[in-house]
Amino acid sequence: MIASQWPTGEQAKPLSTTSEQAGARRPKTLPSFSLENKVCLVTGAARGLGNEFCRAFIESGCTSLVILDLKDSDAKEAAEELKNAYEGSGEVEKDSLNILALACDVSSEASVEAAFKDVIAKFGQVDAVVASAGIVENYPALEYPADRIKRLYDINVHGAFYTAREAAKHMIPRGSGSIVLVSSMSATVVNIPQPQAPYNASKAAVRHLASSLAVEWAQKGVRVNSLSPGYMLTKLTRTILAGDQELKRKWEELTPMGKMGDPEDLKGAIVYLTSDASKFMTGAELRVDGGYCAI
Repeated sequence: MIASQWPTGEQAKPLSTTSEQAGARRPKTLPSFSLENKVCLVTGAARGLGNEFCRAFIESGCTSLVILDLKDSDAKEAAEELKNAYEGSGEVEKDSLNILALACDVSSEASVEAAFKDVIAKFGQVDAVVASAGIVENYPALEYPADRIKRLYDINVHGAFYTAREAAKHMIPRGSGSIVLVSSMSATVVNIPQPQAPYNASKAAVRHLASSLAVEWAQKGVRVNSLSPGYMLTKLTRTILAGDQELKRKWEELTPMGKMGDPEDLKGAIVYLTSDASKFMTGAELRVDGGYCAI
């Protein structure tokens, strides 16, 4: 029998838990994850995942933020809410957040061009851009209205392309920038039980668009990656599922982790992709889906 080498009784000394000593042992956040002094722009940022990305940027040091959304009133309301949430709580210094809120229809090339013109006029540059605006609709393929399919592709695919292209026009001359196109696990798998063939195809297009643009701009200093969330409990999703608990149960059952994600679960991923922490990563997809696509 081997005697214990750990001290016992009076000889035992508990580990110190003083904040000073604990702080000395605790590693600091890697500086490469910081978004300080970077101008970050998010489309579809008034609510949902886009709004969560804005919060992640502020929490990572960004003080120059651009919120783009379809309605000017929604964008400005979101900007005010963010300022109140962070400056009002003392998490950041009073009046330190410089948030530009603009109306932008991402399905319109002219609207996206005009929005970026305003951004450059105010900030002089743009460092991180997230194309988050998108819609999803559920129709059986045989009954899907043609005008709804066109609208979905105009927003999800063309909108992502216009946003990325306009961002690159300003990033390439500076030789740096990170673009993230928000795809979905639906780019990889066919969701069930809801019918959404055009949506799935649109997100597959967005994922491959990111890879294609990444290769095209790789030697120009601009990185392009895609972020693919799984089922997330946004406010909109919660409202939809409130009247269909069976659908919620099905989604959770099909997810290996046995639950839906919280929008906050994407904060680390979006900061990683847009910051210098991923500076040798381009043309890649980062999936955050609770293991859904692994089965």
